[in-house]
Amino acid sequence: MDGGCRSSTPGWTSDGKRALDHSRPPAQAVEHRGHLGVAGGTALYVAAVLGTGILVLPALAAAAAGPGAILAVAALALISIPLAATFAALARRHPDAGGVATFARRAFGPTSARIVSYWFFFGTPIGAPIAALMTARYVVAVIGGDAAQTIVIAIALMVVPVAVTAFGVRFAASVQLVLSGALIAVLVFVLAAAAPHARAENLQSPLPHGWSGVGLAMSLYIWAFAGWEAVAGIGGEFRNPRRDIPRATALALVIVSVAYLAIQTVTVAVLGGRASTSAVPLLDLVSVATGSGGGIVVAVIAAIVVTGVFNAYLAAFSKLGAAMGRDGDLPAWFGRGAENGAVARRGLLLSAVVMALYSVVVLAGGDLQPYILVHTSIAAAVYGLGVASAIVLLPTRSPGWWMAVLSVVFAAGLLVLAGWHLVFPAGIALIATLVGVLGRWRSRRKSPTRASAD
Repeated sequence: MDGGCRSSTPGWTSDGKRALDHSRPPAQAVEHRGHLGVAGGTALYVAAVLGTGILVLPALAAAAAGPGAILAVAALALISIPLAATFAALARRHPDAGGVATFARRAFGPTSARIVSYWFFFGTPIGAPIAALMTARYVVAVIGGDAAQTIVIAIALMVVPVAVTAFGVRFAASVQLVLSGALIAVLVFVLAAAAPHARAENLQSPLPHGWSGVGLAMSLYIWAFAGWEAVAGIGGEFRNPRRDIPRATALALVIVSVAYLAIQTVTVAVLGGRASTSAVPLLDLVSVATGSGGGIVVAVIAAIVVTGVFNAYLAAFSKLGAAMGRDGDLPAWFGRGAENGAVARRGLLLSAVVMALYSVVVLAGGDLQPYILVHTSIAAAVYGLGVASAIVLLPTRSPGWWMAVLSVVFAAGLLVLAGWHLVFPAGIALIATLVGVLGRWRSRRKSPTRASAD
């Protein structure tokens, strides 16, 4: 019944998939009813990228490269420019709730779109309990508590953003604007208070572990600079995607790059050798600047960071889930809310269930490293297919196209680093392909029925 209705409805193909109108320019293909402006978009971008990495990466990078970690952050900030520019160029030309899946559909067809949708929607949410548990442990280290309290805090850090996102992307962006502003303000306070305690001798011997140490620090910071693909799915929520998405991306890139560079520089310059052994580098900076009583500031930073990350990702997950229902990659019931400006509560509900299932496994396991590697491999696969789509979709030899070429090289490096862990995205891709085969088989079985009814 549903397939028959769609087959006779303009904008849908005979196999029940949403048709893409390539006869109109991308800017005119969809009537945008979004409410997101540059400020709200920038806040969500900052939240997606300036994540939990600020809590632990400065110490890990310092252990790997010493003062050379500063060079690693600067280099990775430069490398992030083409990646951020590529997804901004795609989102402004094709603003749709499907995000990277929409790009893959236009470039390579429905099977590729389904694969990248499943990667993002059913794979990357494993990062949610990882981020929540990392942050909860940080908070407990500051304010005290046991393992049970750590789990309770981690669960709360995931539940609150789900409730916020249920009110829509516009409301989530407004909340995120406040959170991002508070985060930047607190970070500025911490860094300004700690900077006067910097010592020049801590910056001597800039490459104690050679260039290989800088390379290792860069690989660690890849986790920190990832996230540009996550907000591609809310491109249609902007009032003027073609104008505002590049602006929001550029502002977020500057804010994130300056923040990470400042944090790494102050950490090395103030803590010196202690930076490489610190489990809570921000807490140590606060202690240097304000004494032991400043720990609550670090706890506030940790809570703001993880809440902001979830706000950004859940907004993208909910819209993607609705787009998958709209396009036939999930049951049609989930398709409500895919329209620009609508609230995708059913997609949010499914994404919350996926997060909950992963949380049971991660919170029970305790050791985060294996799950982090799984998340990284899936994220690398999403990036790879996303930037490959840009090569096909963006005008050849345009600035965005050249950014995509550089991004392909960068994504290839991520895939190499993932190594054997690519078996996980490969498994998800196989499931997505089988779902498509099953759907086509069911469609063919229904075809005679529709034909006789006609």
